[in-house]
Amino acid sequence: MAIGMEGRQYGYLHRGNDNVFIRNIPNQQVGGYGIGIVYIENVNYPFLPGNVVNACTYDYPVRMRAVENLTNDRLFNNDPTIVDDILKAARDLVEKDGCRAICSACGFFGNYHKIVSEALDVPVALSSLVQIPLIQAVIKPNQKIGILTASGPSMKPALLESCGVTRMDNLVIQDTSFTPNFANAVVDMKGYMDNEKARAEVVGLACKMVEENPDIGAILLECSDMPPYAADIQAAVQLPVYDFITLINWLHNSVCQKPYHGWI
Repeated sequence: MAIGMEGRQYGYLHRGNDNVFIRNIPNQQVGGYGIGIVYIENVNYPFLPGNVVNACTYDYPVRMRAVENLTNDRLFNNDPTIVDDILKAARDLVEKDGCRAICSACGFFGNYHKIVSEALDVPVALSSLVQIPLIQAVIKPNQKIGILTASGPSMKPALLESCGVTRMDNLVIQDTSFTPNFANAVVDMKGYMDNEKARAEVVGLACKMVEENPDIGAILLECSDMPPYAADIQAAVQLPVYDFITLINWLHNSVCQKPYHGWI
């Protein structure tokens, strides 16, 4: 364990157990954050409720930190020179902010998932794509996973392998990078969006994917900007939908367990 993590404690503090001995991590400066999220520093578009970097998305506090000098292009193209900057941001969330698990705000952080998870002493899930093996385990063996992505050309085997995916033959990839509203906002970063048109584009492509592949058993949203449309996608395709928020909630529940109480 890193020196900066010595003294880390787990435990839900409440009246009745607040007389315990508590020790702080030596370099920790704030507390109460179970989840730390690294995000792209240079972005320019609206952050809707449901977006990973909108704090209103969560029922619990999250801590966010930008990766310096990071852009979409560098991340989508798996630029190896940004590894140290990603590691620094993630380490600061853990050692200075006390975060117990690390996630990100773009599926293509998954290119660095293996490196970061090996470097840190807390759970790391840098991409929504790390859910693929779990989804494969809960749907029928002959069913497929439909994946909506912000950049089809960036969905390369190396990305999936870094995220722990060993089976790729049952993945259906649907690119959204050509859409005039959604991609115009979150990929081209024009600074504005027509939300209703963007919603219709994403939902429409999910429907198209399922119509062309009726053996799809679940939908996974790669992009951290797609969760605002997850409920609409589910209503349209009538399938389980996984995204960054299902992942972050799962992570949070694992590191911030609360005791149960009630009548028996």
